[in-house]
Amino acid sequence: MSVGNKIEDIAKWYAVYTYPRHEKKLAKQFEINGIECFCPLNKVEKQWSDRKKVVFVPLFQSYIFVHVKQSEFSKVRNTKGVLNFVYWQGKPAVIQHNEIEIIKSFVAGYTNIEVKSLNDPVPGDIVNFNSGVLLNNTGVISNIYNSYVEVILDKLDIRILARITKSIEDAL
Repeated sequence: MSVGNKIEDIAKWYAVYTYPRHEKKLAKQFEINGIECFCPLNKVEKQWSDRKKVVFVPLFQSYIFVHVKQSEFSKVRNTKGVLNFVYWQGKPAVIQHNEIEIIKSFVAGYTNIEVKSLNDPVPGDIVNFNSGVLLNNTGVISNIYNSYVEVILDKLDIRILARITKSIEDAL
Protein backbone atom coordinates (compact mmCIF):
# COMPACT_ATOMS: atom_id res chain seq x y z
CA MET A 1 0.00 0.00 0.00
CA SER A 2 1.40 3.38 -1.02
CA VAL A 3 0.91 6.40 1.22
CA GLY A 4 2.02 8.91 -1.42
CA ASN A 5 1.34 12.59 -0.66
CA LYS A 6 -1.76 11.96 1.43
CA ILE A 7 -1.64 14.00 4.63
CA GLU A 8 -2.49 11.99 7.70
CA ASP A 9 -5.83 13.27 9.02
CA ILE A 10 -5.46 12.81 12.77
CA ALA A 11 -7.31 14.76 15.44
CA LYS A 12 -5.40 17.64 17.04
CA TRP A 13 -6.33 20.37 19.49
CA TYR A 14 -7.15 23.77 18.01
CA ALA A 15 -8.25 27.07 19.53
CA VAL A 16 -11.52 28.51 18.24
CA TYR A 17 -12.50 32.17 18.50
CA THR A 18 -16.14 32.56 19.59
CA TYR A 19 -18.73 35.28 19.77
CA PRO A 20 -18.48 37.13 23.09
CA ARG A 21 -20.06 35.19 25.98
CA HIS A 22 -20.82 32.15 23.82
CA GLU A 23 -18.16 29.83 25.23
CA LYS A 24 -20.43 27.62 27.37
CA LYS A 25 -23.26 27.59 24.80
CA LEU A 26 -20.80 26.63 22.10
CA ALA A 27 -19.34 23.83 24.25
CA LYS A 28 -22.86 22.37 24.61
CA GLN A 29 -23.47 22.70 20.87
CA PHE A 30 -20.17 20.97 20.05
CA GLU A 31 -21.14 18.16 22.43
CA ILE A 32 -24.51 17.77 20.65
CA ASN A 33 -22.71 17.73 17.27
CA GLY A 34 -20.23 15.08 18.44
CA ILE A 35 -17.22 17.41 18.43
CA GLU A 36 -14.79 16.90 21.30
CA CYS A 37 -14.11 20.23 22.99
CA PHE A 38 -12.70 21.78 26.13
CA CYS A 39 -14.01 25.01 27.62
CA PRO A 40 -11.89 25.65 30.74
CA LEU A 41 -14.03 27.14 33.49
CA ASN A 42 -12.68 29.23 36.33
CA LYS A 43 -14.36 28.84 39.72
CA VAL A 44 -14.79 32.41 41.00
CA GLU A 45 -16.44 33.77 44.12
CA LYS A 46 -18.55 36.83 43.25
CA GLN A 47 -19.65 39.39 45.84
CA TRP A 48 -23.03 41.02 45.54
CA SER A 49 -24.34 43.60 47.99
CA ASP A 50 -26.41 40.99 49.83
CA ARG A 51 -24.50 37.73 49.28
CA LYS A 52 -21.55 35.84 47.88
CA LYS A 53 -21.92 33.25 45.18
CA VAL A 54 -19.56 30.83 43.45
CA VAL A 55 -19.86 30.95 39.65
CA PHE A 56 -18.03 29.23 36.82
CA VAL A 57 -16.79 31.61 34.13
CA PRO A 58 -14.75 30.80 31.02
CA LEU A 59 -11.03 31.05 31.77
CA PHE A 60 -10.32 32.43 28.29
CA GLN A 61 -12.92 34.93 27.12
CA SER A 62 -14.12 34.23 23.56
CA TYR A 63 -11.99 31.07 23.18
CA ILE A 64 -12.68 27.36 23.32
CA PHE A 65 -10.58 24.35 22.32
CA VAL A 66 -11.66 21.61 19.90
CA HIS A 67 -10.08 18.21 19.23
CA VAL A 68 -10.78 17.57 15.54
CA LYS A 69 -9.32 16.35 12.27
CA GLN A 70 -8.73 18.80 9.44
CA SER A 71 -11.58 17.12 7.57
CA GLU A 72 -13.91 18.34 10.38
CA PHE A 73 -12.93 22.02 10.14
CA SER A 74 -16.05 22.99 8.18
CA LYS A 75 -18.27 21.28 10.77
CA VAL A 76 -16.60 23.41 13.46
CA ARG A 77 -16.74 26.64 11.45
CA ASN A 78 -20.42 26.14 10.63
CA THR A 79 -21.42 25.79 14.28
CA LYS A 80 -23.43 28.77 15.51
CA GLY A 81 -21.25 30.93 17.78
CA VAL A 82 -17.93 30.23 16.04
CA LEU A 83 -16.13 33.15 14.45
CA ASN A 84 -13.10 31.20 13.22
CA PHE A 85 -10.10 29.17 14.21
CA VAL A 86 -7.23 31.03 15.86
CA TYR A 87 -4.45 31.25 13.30
CA TRP A 88 -0.68 31.14 13.73
CA GLN A 89 1.57 31.80 10.72
CA GLY A 90 -1.33 31.47 8.30
CA LYS A 91 -2.63 28.12 9.61
CA PRO A 92 -5.05 27.14 12.37
CA ALA A 93 -2.98 27.10 15.57
CA VAL A 94 -2.32 23.59 16.88
CA ILE A 95 -2.38 23.37 20.67
CA GLN A 96 -0.20 20.61 22.07
CA HIS A 97 -2.01 17.85 23.97
CA ASN A 98 0.21 18.33 27.02
CA GLU A 99 -0.72 22.04 27.14
CA ILE A 100 -4.42 21.12 27.20
CA GLU A 101 -3.71 18.65 30.02
CA ILE A 102 -1.84 21.34 31.98
CA ILE A 103 -4.81 23.73 31.64
CA LYS A 104 -7.21 20.94 32.70
CA SER A 105 -5.10 20.19 35.78
CA PHE A 106 -4.76 23.86 36.64
CA VAL A 107 -8.50 24.62 36.54
CA ALA A 108 -9.22 21.42 38.50
CA GLY A 109 -6.78 22.39 41.25
CA TYR A 110 -7.18 26.16 41.60
CA THR A 111 -9.89 28.80 41.87
CA ASN A 112 -9.96 32.52 41.05
CA ILE A 113 -7.36 32.04 38.31
CA GLU A 114 -6.12 35.20 36.61
CA VAL A 115 -4.87 34.99 33.02
CA LYS A 116 -2.14 37.44 32.04
CA SER A 117 -0.53 38.00 28.68
CA LEU A 118 3.22 37.55 28.41
CA ASN A 119 3.18 41.09 27.02
CA ASP A 120 1.70 42.55 30.20
CA PRO A 121 4.18 44.68 32.13
CA VAL A 122 5.65 43.39 35.37
CA PRO A 123 7.76 45.10 38.03
CA GLY A 124 11.37 45.19 36.88
CA ASP A 125 10.51 45.72 33.20
CA ILE A 126 12.46 48.50 31.51
CA VAL A 127 10.32 51.05 29.64
CA ASN A 128 11.28 53.60 27.05
CA PHE A 129 9.20 56.76 26.64
CA ASN A 130 8.39 57.29 22.97
CA SER A 131 6.59 60.62 23.27
CA GLY A 132 5.72 63.46 25.59
CA VAL A 133 7.89 65.39 28.03
CA LEU A 134 9.84 62.24 28.96
CA LEU A 135 10.73 61.43 25.33
CA ASN A 136 13.91 59.35 25.04
CA ASN A 137 14.04 58.62 28.78
CA THR A 138 14.22 55.11 30.21
CA GLY A 139 12.71 53.89 33.47
CA VAL A 140 12.03 50.73 35.45
CA ILE A 141 8.52 49.66 36.48
CA SER A 142 8.47 49.38 40.27
CA ASN A 143 4.76 48.75 40.94
CA ILE A 144 1.57 48.15 38.99
CA TYR A 145 -1.80 49.23 40.36
CA ASN A 146 -5.29 48.84 38.85
CA SER A 147 -5.00 51.74 36.41
CA TYR A 148 -1.54 53.11 37.18
CA VAL A 149 2.01 52.02 36.65
CA GLU A 150 4.80 53.39 38.85
CA VAL A 151 8.08 54.00 37.03
CA ILE A 152 11.44 54.96 38.53
CA LEU A 153 13.57 57.28 36.41
CA ASP A 154 17.09 56.92 37.81
CA LYS A 155 18.62 59.59 35.57
CA LEU A 156 16.12 62.17 36.81
CA ASP A 157 16.07 60.75 40.35
CA ILE A 158 12.27 60.62 40.41
CA ARG A 159 9.41 58.15 40.80
CA ILE A 160 6.32 58.81 38.63
CA LEU A 161 2.83 57.38 38.36
CA ALA A 162 1.32 57.11 34.89
CA ARG A 163 -2.27 56.22 34.12
CA ILE A 164 -2.57 53.14 31.96
CA THR A 165 -5.10 53.58 29.16
CA LYS A 166 -5.57 50.69 26.73
CA SER A 167 -2.14 49.14 27.07
CA ILE A 168 1.22 49.88 28.58
CA GLU A 169 2.49 50.82 25.12
CA ASP A 170 -0.14 53.56 24.87
CA ALA A 171 0.74 54.95 28.29
CA LEU A 172 4.52 54.97 27.91
